[in-house]
Amino acid sequence: MESYNSFNVARQQILEAARILNLDEATTQLLVEPQREYNFSMHVKMDNGKTKIFKGYRIQYNYARGPAKGGIRFHPDETVDTIRALACWMTWKTAVVDIPLGGGKGGVCCDPKSMSLRELENLSREYIRAVAPLIGVDKDIPAPDVYTNPQTMAWMMDEYETIVNSHQPGVMTDKPTQVGGTEGRRDATARGGVITVREACRLLGVNPKGKFAIQGFGNAGQRAALLHHELLGGGKLIAVSDSRGAIFKPDGFDSKELVMHKLKTGSVMGFTGAKEIKHDELLELDVDVLYPAALENAISKSNAGNIKARIVCELANGPTTPEADLILSANGVHVIPDILASAGGVTVSYFEMVQDKYSFFWDEKTVHERLDSKLTNAYHRVHETVKEKKVHPRLAAMVVGVARVAEACKLRGWV
Repeated sequence: MESYNSFNVARQQILEAARILNLDEATTQLLVEPQREYNFSMHVKMDNGKTKIFKGYRIQYNYARGPAKGGIRFHPDETVDTIRALACWMTWKTAVVDIPLGGGKGGVCCDPKSMSLRELENLSREYIRAVAPLIGVDKDIPAPDVYTNPQTMAWMMDEYETIVNSHQPGVMTDKPTQVGGTEGRRDATARGGVITVREACRLLGVNPKGKFAIQGFGNAGQRAALLHHELLGGGKLIAVSDSRGAIFKPDGFDSKELVMHKLKTGSVMGFTGAKEIKHDELLELDVDVLYPAALENAISKSNAGNIKARIVCELANGPTTPEADLILSANGVHVIPDILASAGGVTVSYFEMVQDKYSFFWDEKTVHERLDSKLTNAYHRVHETVKEKKVHPRLAAMVVGVARVAEACKLRGWV
């Protein structure tokens, strides 16, 4: 698997979109760098009585279209370039689905698996003490990411409200519903992706009830397995994988039974009647739809030529390398890029902010309907750009997002 600096890849994507849009030099320079970066040290009291120092980051990449929006991840291998790239992609993601937000991201270098619940709460609160002046419903709204969750957001929201001495539930999204979270958030990322697959099947004449495979069976992968049947009226799931291995069943899995097995055992491995296969084999199966929902750079120049799926729906961040994009496009594989396919999560986070603002909450059906409308419109706008500019879908999505952000920068008089 090739190794890439994610931020270099992200910047190259911007430069390609800027060239197609004929953006001037000043606008291009503004868009290839974060507008604000913060890094800081945090001191946290551990259960053994000792104090441990952690490195933290918050990057507000661009806020021309609205407050910065993006998750906070707790991970031992976190780097500033990873966070820059993710903040950058969040900027285009919010623009592609046309919600009034910018892009941001945060992180802490830590090993959450080795920390107790109390230590994680202490770290969460210390992070907010460090960034409290930088965030807020009109500045920057964090959310969960890798190894953070709704409980993390509840701790962070509480700490922020303690500091500012007022009720501000909208400062964090993807919270528990009891403290201002919204219905429909848990499956929003997968639901948005499956909605775009539905639209792609209609446009391309692909059988929505055909075979599909899922690489990565975490939250997004599990929910995609269930929603594919619900939103597309059928489909045969023939292969899935997680960090422990991959399994194959040519006559199809019962998605509900497979999800229950994963939740019960912690892995897809050992499912009755399934054959074990290699991870690369799953990606190269003859399916109608492939959902990469796990690793970065999973589809590279070494295996892109072997991809047989008609549609690749990227629920993971950056699962396809730049070289692989060109190969897939040349081979007629329709890629729904991550900044579109996985935008359901931030879209429903925006809905959560709106509901928190008015203290008036929608039912799940309303959330699903409004998400469907947003993602359907976004998919067709990107597809129109594919035809207009004669580019592959990822570059088309970047062109849509970059154009909207560039226009906002110009209207503000920044460039």
